[in-house]
Amino acid sequence: MAPDVTAFFDDATNTISYVVRDPKGSACAVIDSVLDFDYASGRTDTRSADRIIAHITAEGWELQWLLESHVHADHLSAAPYIQERLGGKIGIGDRIRVVQDTFGKVFNEGTEFQRDGSQFDRLFVEGDSFHIGQLRGDVLHTPGHTPACLTYVIGDAAFVGDTLFMPDFGTARCDFPGGSSELLYNSIQKILSLPDETRIFVGHDYKAPGRDEYAWETTVAEQKARNVHVGGGTTCADFVEMRDRRDATLPMPKLIIPSLQVNMRAGRMPPADDQGDVFFKVPVNKL
Repeated sequence: MAPDVTAFFDDATNTISYVVRDPKGSACAVIDSVLDFDYASGRTDTRSADRIIAHITAEGWELQWLLESHVHADHLSAAPYIQERLGGKIGIGDRIRVVQDTFGKVFNEGTEFQRDGSQFDRLFVEGDSFHIGQLRGDVLHTPGHTPACLTYVIGDAAFVGDTLFMPDFGTARCDFPGGSSELLYNSIQKILSLPDETRIFVGHDYKAPGRDEYAWETTVAEQKARNVHVGGGTTCADFVEMRDRRDATLPMPKLIIPSLQVNMRAGRMPPADDQGDVFFKVPVNKL
């Protein structure tokens, strides 16, 4: 079955969020939503999430899932905001516990920060399935970019998060704590073992050199043939050498500090102080 997919591109973070609907009904899911955040002023905004809410509401659809492909380091999740208005369950991979343990220490969160994934409604493992109305989704654990990365295979579509980009741009970085270029290569092979006609929807696009338009949909066949990092039979050794060398030149994402503190809490802000004010911690020389 081919789900109905609507994409929402966020210019500030180059993130694509998706609304995925059962074509035989009104049930839908949101994948990788965005809460707008201006780092300079410390202010949040909900315009990106409100576009998604307005679309679902106008169509009369029922939101059942808010799915996270991983703990994003480049944007804040709007899942709780959308959930408060439309319902649905927030899901992520069960290896979120590893990410919470790692960054709970980086941000000195203390014992009050739960590292058991209990902030989320559902923790998925490899082989799990779920339903959006009558539409079945299957879960692939695809680590490498982070330990908790998932690919959601829903009907004929695979939502790969940051694991793969468009064929002319390549693959995700692997230099965050818990990342591994070898694991990423193996995860990509798992995705590329899906049927050739499987539609692949990526989590970001940055317009590769020579391309003037943003893009986010490709296929397994196109990735196998043309991906500049793993296409054409690239070996694991060659990929690891390329990926590690490239990652050594990359700066940290601009929003990594607030993003991690929010997203490891399922999109919720850190606890407010006695005056009701919320603050982010900035670890020095830790990332």
